[in-house]
Formats: sequence, C-alpha cells, structure tokens
Amino acid sequence: MALQFLGIWPNTPDDGSPTIWLDDATGDLIIQSWTADEETVRAAQEVGSVPGHSTDVPDHETMIRLPASMLQFIPRPDSEDNGGNSGT
Repeated sequence: MALQFLGIWPNTPDDGSPTIWLDDATGDLIIQSWTADEETVRAAQEVGSVPGHSTDVPDHETMIRLPASMLQFIPRPDSEDNGGNSGT
C-alpha cells in the first residue's frame, strides 16, 4: 500500500490532529480525525441514509467528525457523478 499525504488540520498542535492520506492503489481516503460523540452518532441515526438501511454502526466501522477546514484536502473527481449511493 502506497499512501500519499494530502493534508493536516491547519495550525495543528504537535499531535492528535486530523490528517488525510490517499491510497494510490485504490483511490481510497484514509482519514484520522476525532471520534464522533454519542450526540452526533444519535443525530446521524435519526436522519438515516437510504430507506431500509440499518443506522447501526458495525464493529468494523466508526463515525468520525472531520473539521470543515479539512475539506480542502479531499480530492474531487473529474465528473459530478462520484458513484456514491445518495439513496435517491
């Protein structure tokens, strides 16, 4: 796996800061950030995603909170269709 560093939270202290890397082989983003608090997790579960999809977070997944200032480091696809499932 070859990772490319994309960015770190601006004006970051020495450690424990949100960071983003790109997996060159798969195009996946690797994101280190703050674990979402229980209030955030509950709010996301209330909103849900696609109809009929569980709102539970499986043991092999986690929910993170990425600061808005980090969005600048996320690569954008060339087209508007990024292949995600918006449920629509």
